[in-house]
Amino acid sequence: MGFRIAKLIRMPSFSKTQETAKGLEVPKGYLAVYVGDRMRRFVIPVSYLSQPSFQELLNQSEEEFGYDHPMGGLTIPCGEDAFLQLTSRLSDL
Repeated sequence: MGFRIAKLIRMPSFSKTQETAKGLEVPKGYLAVYVGDRMRRFVIPVSYLSQPSFQELLNQSEEEFGYDHPMGGLTIPCGEDAFLQLTSRLSDL
């Protein structure tokens, strides 16, 4: 069984090649999120936001972090492996 993560773009945090005058670039139609203990940065399609399984993560994020996200992106309170499994399932839809 292989994993397809075609729609998920993993970008290293604070890469100097991605810095612009406005901060880190995120392609149009995508959203930066920070996941796991190491706060790894992922760029996901905004279409994931309408999926019930992802909305559950957003609710958990709101409860844990509120609306203040000092990293500049959304902080998701789950492990990297669980996040990758979820985004893999969502990319198959």
